[in-house]
Amino acid sequence: MPKANKKYLFNKVFIIGLGLIGSSIALSIKKNHIAKETIGFAKTPKTRVIAKKKKIVDSVVNSITTRLSEADLIIICTPLSTYNKIFKSISPFIAKNTIVTDVGSAKTQSISDFKKYEGKDFDFIPAHPVAGTEQSGPNSGFSELFVNRWCIITPIKNNKKKNINLVKKLWIMAGSNVEVMSPQRHDQVMAITSHLPHLIAYNIVSTAADIETVTKSDVIKYSASGFRDFTRIASSDPTMWRDVLLSNKESLLEVISRFSEDLSMLQKAIRWNDGDTLFKIFSKTRKIRNKIIKAGQDINAPDFGRSKKTK
Repeated sequence: MPKANKKYLFNKVFIIGLGLIGSSIALSIKKNHIAKETIGFAKTPKTRVIAKKKKIVDSVVNSITTRLSEADLIIICTPLSTYNKIFKSISPFIAKNTIVTDVGSAKTQSISDFKKYEGKDFDFIPAHPVAGTEQSGPNSGFSELFVNRWCIITPIKNNKKKNINLVKKLWIMAGSNVEVMSPQRHDQVMAITSHLPHLIAYNIVSTAADIETVTKSDVIKYSASGFRDFTRIASSDPTMWRDVLLSNKESLLEVISRFSEDLSMLQKAIRWNDGDTLFKIFSKTRKIRNKIIKAGQDINAPDFGRSKKTK
């Protein structure tokens, strides 16, 4: 692995995929002086042109293997369905002891793809910055995307502690609060907090558009702020979210089942004019929602947990 300059955490970082997350990581690395040089690869010529024009990375390459061996850190920022192909393509060209990490929202699947190539000398440390917007592409990236957000690291067997700490420090320097948990726990948590909400948002927009008695123009015209806010995430990248939902199928199906049961209970209460049940459920969930908001405000305090996690 190339030696990092003492002034920087890493010498050269190679970023695979320059969409919203990849470009934001690159810009954050530059702003926070995390690496001496950033090298970026994107599949499409259009993205490479934008990345070069906007100076998102220091160098843009046309091939995923070009200059790959120079990197001491490689970050995979592409849809989950590409991981297997990427690991296959890059594994022969990675320098010994290089750290490879990712940003995928389903860790069990990404680890499964890696395990086919784990005999190689690189150390894959799965990570997931819980950050994003409904926008996509290199033009949407910005260096502050990860500030006061969580990044979850899910170490696997044989990860070197020093490499885990380097990945932790990367995200702390980017402004994130870092948590470590098992891949299985991560996928369960994301299924309920992220994956199911996106699925519901996509579905409710589709349902609203398909109701024959309500035209699409009426849906657009009379949508209150609640509908617009609730369905904002339905504008997210369809390729990425298709891959996320399929990659976390087991945990997501379990959560969908629980959600469907609870929804059926609400349906029954409405059908039988059971106002007491509705009031009890709404009162309970209101209290929970208020706790979530308060917890979020505490988390977003400027220096939350940083000093403890830099060790």
